[in-house]
Amino acid sequence: MSRKYLVVAGNIGAGKSTLVGLLAEQLGFAPSFEPVLENPFLKDFYADMSRWAFHSQLFFLSHRAEMHRQLGTDPRSVVQDRSIYEDAEVFARNLHEQGLIGTREWEVYHNLYMTLTEILPPPSLVIYLRASVPTLKARIARRGRDFEAGIPDEYLENLNRLYEDWISSFRLAPVLTIPGDELDFVAESRALHSIIRTVRKRLEDSQPYLFPFEM
Repeated sequence: MSRKYLVVAGNIGAGKSTLVGLLAEQLGFAPSFEPVLENPFLKDFYADMSRWAFHSQLFFLSHRAEMHRQLGTDPRSVVQDRSIYEDAEVFARNLHEQGLIGTREWEVYHNLYMTLTEILPPPSLVIYLRASVPTLKARIARRGRDFEAGIPDEYLENLNRLYEDWISSFRLAPVLTIPGDELDFVAESRALHSIIRTVRKRLEDSQPYLFPFEM
């Protein structure tokens, strides 16, 4: 295959990082995991969310855009854990819906985001891991991160809704939706092989554009 740029998308606990590692190993791609960023606004954000949410999200947006630009021009084939699209359409939008980012600030943020998406090279394929809240909670518990233990079900449900809204209207790249409740690609090698086979087929497809489809 010629050079490809994959994005793995999904809610907290969906298995993005695990799948990125497996895809990189099986396909010979370079993995790109979510960086731990020193956001200078994060401490202020947790102290006063409504005051600093906009600043914090702008910082994340700028870093996501730079990472996307670098990955989009990398001569290697790469697979990325979470994208600029989710950061804006799911997590920043969630803050706006909660009233932590005002309408005027959201319009500025979203207009900038839309401009960036027109400039940045689109992925070759977006792989969306769809999973219900019970599945997400089980996987979150399995990995045992203390700071994730208290995530409310309502928060995960709301993020799932926003993910579905985003993925249903995404038109910048083909989308492969993987049913995470039914396919445990960590525990079942057959599920992983099925995913790898389907991803290969999608990447080799000669069509320039595909609407989102179910696996």
